Amino acid sequence: MLLSRIQTGSLLGLLFIALLISICLSVAIGSANVSPGTVFSIVLHKLAPSLQEVEWSKGKEAIIWQIRFPRVLLAVFVGAGLAIVGTCLQAVTRNSMADPYLFGASAGASFGAVLVILHLGMFLGPFSLPLAAFTGALISMLLVLLVAYKGQGLSQQKLILSGVAVHFILMSMTNFLIFSGKQQAASSAMFWMLGGLGSAQWGQLLYPCLVLIIVFAWMYYWSGTLNAIMAGDETATTLGINVTQTRIAVFVLCALLTGVMVAFSGAIGFVGLMVPHTVRLLVGADNAKVLPVSALVGALLLLWADALARTIIAPQDLPVGIVTAVLGGGFFIHLMAKK
Repeated sequence: MLLSRIQTGSLLGLLFIALLISICLSVAIGSANVSPGTVFSIVLHKLAPSLQEVEWSKGKEAIIWQIRFPRVLLAVFVGAGLAIVGTCLQAVTRNSMADPYLFGASAGASFGAVLVILHLGMFLGPFSLPLAAFTGALISMLLVLLVAYKGQGLSQQKLILSGVAVHFILMSMTNFLIFSGKQQAASSAMFWMLGGLGSAQWGQLLYPCLVLIIVFAWMYYWSGTLNAIMAGDETATTLGINVTQTRIAVFVLCALLTGVMVAFSGAIGFVGLMVPHTVRLLVGADNAKVLPVSALVGALLLLWADALARTIIAPQDLPVGIVTAVLGGGFFIHLMAKK
């Protein structure tokens, strides 16, 4: 049974509270566990030093505030961002299998980022990696569309096959860049390609947060337009919507969001595929409901996937992309068996 608008609002409130609690618990989890009460005290001390006396070691404070907290917040931003991208791509292409990973966007972003890391260097300072990742994601998505449009129209099967083909071509090019690069830098790039949040820093969180807010606000404003396109191009055209122009604009915004997220977290797959499907089972197909719920569910999913990645082989970090790939692979098989 689908949730009503009031029930959806209640669900959003519960998910937001669950996210706040999960952030506190996730920060406490790791190779060196810290009590949630200590985590809360450290955060309160950082926000308002006069309200909380220091009752912990400097080392514990550094672990919580400088290492784990930026990592957890980055997981929230990336999870929400990938879920939003998956929701929008599935709506604008009317393809239930579309997501930034299967649609080639993650592979394109990875190629651009690895090219900068191993060969071009930070030619534009801190903007080099996000810009290269965005450019790679945009080119790959446009290439998927170009290949899929060849022949007799656009179909779901052609989009999937085109996405898979472009993904493998770009990943082979990325692997060549890694193989031909310096050994030490290549191993770092390889770990980054598997998806990881361990390099999160306070000074970098502004960029993914800002892009996430802008793209989410834009897509939420366009939720009615996305609903019309999901009903069919002819229906959307009769409502006065320029379908081609809107589709290109959505692709550019999705490429921007994917590129920025991949630039800071590496390639993390299947979040954008799993979350929108799960959310639509609860709230229906209205994107005004699906977008905010998907953002919160995506944030929760990646937050706990990263917590699992930090603890499963502690004190070493398992790339979070491996965890999401296992979950996503099972979900993908479930979808194939169902449809």
